[in-house]
Amino acid sequence: MSKSGSAGRSTVVGWFGRAPWRILVVGMALALGVATALFYGLMAPGPGDLALLAATLAVASVLAVGLGYLLYRRGWARSSSLMVTLVATYLWAALVTLLPVWLLQRQMFFNEHDLILSGVLLLFAAIVATTYGLFIAAGVAEGLRQTAVAADRLAAGDAAARVPVVGRDEVARLGESFNAMADRLQAAADRQREVETLRRNLIAWTSHDLRTPLTAIRVRVEALHDGLVTEPDEARRYVAAMRADVMALNALLDDLFELAQLDAGGPPPERSPHAPADFVADCLRRFLPVAEGRGVALTGDVGPDTGVVAAQVGKVERVLGNLVDNALRHTPPGGRVIVGARATPEGVVFHVADSGPGFSPDDLAHGFEQFYRGEAARSRAMGGAGLGLAIARGIVEAHGGRIWVENRAEGGARVSFLLPSA
Repeated sequence: MSKSGSAGRSTVVGWFGRAPWRILVVGMALALGVATALFYGLMAPGPGDLALLAATLAVASVLAVGLGYLLYRRGWARSSSLMVTLVATYLWAALVTLLPVWLLQRQMFFNEHDLILSGVLLLFAAIVATTYGLFIAAGVAEGLRQTAVAADRLAAGDAAARVPVVGRDEVARLGESFNAMADRLQAAADRQREVETLRRNLIAWTSHDLRTPLTAIRVRVEALHDGLVTEPDEARRYVAAMRADVMALNALLDDLFELAQLDAGGPPPERSPHAPADFVADCLRRFLPVAEGRGVALTGDVGPDTGVVAAQVGKVERVLGNLVDNALRHTPPGGRVIVGARATPEGVVFHVADSGPGFSPDDLAHGFEQFYRGEAARSRAMGGAGLGLAIARGIVEAHGGRIWVENRAEGGARVSFLLPSA
């Protein structure tokens, strides 16, 4: 069926649906007009007989349909079962059809045999029509019943409740709408569970990462306060250790603040054109002393004609810094970390590759989740709160890009992210 045909049908259905009494008016007028026209065209009656037919049919239909509509509106013909209501409606419709026809036949037919035969045939037609109507109604009622049952299951907490959809009528569209609603509710429930899990992880990991350095600081402060440390060199080591713990706490708080801003969905970053080579060079200058201290070679690899990217400098530097810091922590002495950029048809791809142990299958699947840390990274010696990749993803996506992780064929891991060209 064409779109125009579907639109016309929907318009007609909507016109009747907004005011169901229109169906009665139109149907009565149509029945009276057709019956009168056929009677006149087939039998050519006189004006008196034609007027008698029209008047009888009009009065009988108005009285019968009007009474039926009144009973329906008062609720006498309705029950808690749609099938019972439909059965009563069909029986009443058959009665209001047979009654005026029988009265007219008694006035116009003198042959008793013809009168009985006509009445029997009319009764047969009414029963067949009612039976077919009940057949259709049974399908409608069953579709509504299944929807009601599914709604009860969904209300009881069964997120898998769905309605079988058959056909393209209003009941089928109701089932489709219900299933779509159930899908959205299930997705929302899944997201809520994820949020709850994230909340528990946030509390657990934050408590751990705050408590550990604070405990170490407290122990060292008490040792210095109680005079247990008297040697100047040892005291300086204590102060240096406390300073490192304070810096770790400050970094954790910065990460939590950054993550809160990203989750809040704040305004998009203010972007301006910048050369990818500048980002790589700045990153190398920042982390070369750290890499040398850990015995790791840190190099750059920028391809030709990378152009410029539209980015907020501080945010992109934060992403590269998180990735390089993570790579350095997981690369053993004597290894290598490469920071690079290359042009692609989609934009500029930055990458940080290392010669460490690479990502496990779980790391590849969950590496960007907040507070996720692979088994190899769960010690304090490795550092990190498990927020670096989550923050990197949030910043990259806020720039309209994407980020992904993979293992290198030659060994080690590589984290790449794409930023649109300016």
